[in-house]
Amino acid sequence: MIRRARAGDAAALSDLAVATFFETFVEGFGIPYPLADRDAYVAEKLAPAIFAARIADADHGVWVAEQGGVAIGFAVAGPCGLPHADVAAGDMELKQLYLLRSAQGLGLGGRMLETALGWMEARQPAAIWIGVWSGNLKAQRLYTALGFEKAGEYQFPVGSWRDDEFILRRPASRG
Repeated sequence: MIRRARAGDAAALSDLAVATFFETFVEGFGIPYPLADRDAYVAEKLAPAIFAARIADADHGVWVAEQGGVAIGFAVAGPCGLPHADVAAGDMELKQLYLLRSAQGLGLGGRMLETALGWMEARQPAAIWIGVWSGNLKAQRLYTALGFEKAGEYQFPVGSWRDDEFILRRPASRG
């Protein structure tokens, strides 16, 4: 089941974000983040207060994927904050979309992506943007198949560590 997040979900989403960060980037891709940088990133970007603020903000969409009442994935979309000169007022960004490894392959990721993209498209942005780690080829192929094109690169901060990220953009739908 996929549903909009509620205020009471902030702590569970924070826990899920931490778990998926470690599963994806530390265990999955083997990025050797120093412990201090991992701790700083978790405290600054994945804290319950961050999720609570986004859930409460009408300009953000936050969704939870659940199985048996337990959160196993989440997606966050909102105003584009990527560092690119072509980002315009009203542009939207898929900020996060993660599933626990045990929940992958069930079709939930695709459904969450469709839900988030549909929500952003309904807001009639000039463009939809995504930042994706340069080493995540699977995600890059998926986004390319959905009409996103590489528009730039930037350094994504994880504490003082910097990940090489690609900035992808999909122009506004003309339909």
